[in-house]
Amino acid sequence: MRTSKPPVAPRQIDALRQFNRFYTQRLGILAPYLGSDLTLTEVRVLYELAHAALPQGQGVHAAQIGALLGLDAGYLSRILRQFEARRWIKRSRSPQDGRQHRLALTQAGRRAFLPLQDKSIAQAGATLSPLAPAQRRQLIAALGTVQTLLDDPAGAQPPPAVVLREPQAGDYGWVVEQHGALYAREYGWNQEFEALVAGIVAGYLRKHRPDCERGWIAEQDGQRLGCAFVVRKSDTVAQLRLVIVVPQARGLGLGGLLTDTCMAYARDKGYRKMVLWTNSCLHAARAIYAQRGFVMRKSEPYQGFGQELVSETWDLRL
Repeated sequence: MRTSKPPVAPRQIDALRQFNRFYTQRLGILAPYLGSDLTLTEVRVLYELAHAALPQGQGVHAAQIGALLGLDAGYLSRILRQFEARRWIKRSRSPQDGRQHRLALTQAGRRAFLPLQDKSIAQAGATLSPLAPAQRRQLIAALGTVQTLLDDPAGAQPPPAVVLREPQAGDYGWVVEQHGALYAREYGWNQEFEALVAGIVAGYLRKHRPDCERGWIAEQDGQRLGCAFVVRKSDTVAQLRLVIVVPQARGLGLGGLLTDTCMAYARDKGYRKMVLWTNSCLHAARAIYAQRGFVMRKSEPYQGFGQELVSETWDLRL
């Protein structure tokens, strides 16, 4: 038997409407969006054309965009005709159903969309930048709560979102501790490995170059779950270091997320190659690297950390 919910209090309705007015004004939604001559809805359609494509870059069906954005078919059709007049999209018949057309952005369409995407990213950054790190985490957590409650108010509550943040005081000791404890417990490595990690962390802190080196801590609901670092090896080569995910967070895709974040940062900083050192027994990590195009260039047996091991050097052209 369902339990009836009490009616919504008028003050709660007023509070939500007040927030809606505040946020739409803050984002400039009521004016042409992001300084363009397009509305928010038109920019969202452009976004879906750029990102919600069918496999192998085959485009997207108009019905898919309409369903995703909840748009009236006639309204969406007018937007698409406007984009066609600007030569931003092209149509092709679907091989599965000749009555349907697939839509894809042209080069002109991508040139129109990319500056809007950059402005949207910059706008989000400008919103967060005045806040202290703790305030940013508080805001992101609150936004996650809002989305969770409105997406599925009656269902089970999913876990809080995972946030990647810059390391803070105390995090570096945690990085050393987690490496030492995990590798001792799971692989039987002795304290030589913890000493190696401590040296790497100390060197990073002493010689850190914030213009071309960066670390990340993966955090969920205030709990540290993993980390990864990008350090400069040369002007053109970045090194991926100290990637780890705690056992209780495995299966969330954090290893891949941390690696992808490091690769994107290295590309953004102009590095042309990324290298890493690992061991043949680290099967999960090796699979992540191989899936992303890293290639093993060197392998040799050695005795270290109280074990007989095989070291591996991998690299990736960025």
